[in-house]
Amino acid sequence: MRINDTITIEDWELSEQFVRASGPGGQNVNKVASAVELRFEAERSPNLPGPVKARLRRLAGRRWNSEGALVLQVDETRSQARNREIARNRLADLIRAACVAPKRRIATRPTLGSKKRRLKAKKVRGTVKALRGTITPEE
Repeated sequence: MRINDTITIEDWELSEQFVRASGPGGQNVNKVASAVELRFEAERSPNLPGPVKARLRRLAGRRWNSEGALVLQVDETRSQARNREIARNRLADLIRAACVAPKRRIATRPTLGSKKRRLKAKKVRGTVKALRGTITPEE
């Protein structure tokens, strides 16, 4: 399976298991295993660079299991072939998203005007709070 120009996933890295799906399907739902469980051995994959694996692990969340495999379950349609195609597309999209390195944040200093506005707002708030309090009756 080809992801982009540099990354291609071999067949041995993917395994598919078909299970019975819940939801609509009538009498067919109890007989046909139309849901697909796609398992990608991401941790052992020689085709994924280290940083891409780390980002993929963060993007996958709970779909990443303790053995280092990414498990996708699809039971959207009643067709086994269509569910298989959807699962493979989702895997490819996840890997493509993991290939994009996040932009580094460039630290900036606050402007002089923003500092002055902040201090002025603090002073105004302080005077409002200072005016609150107990009123002593004067005789």
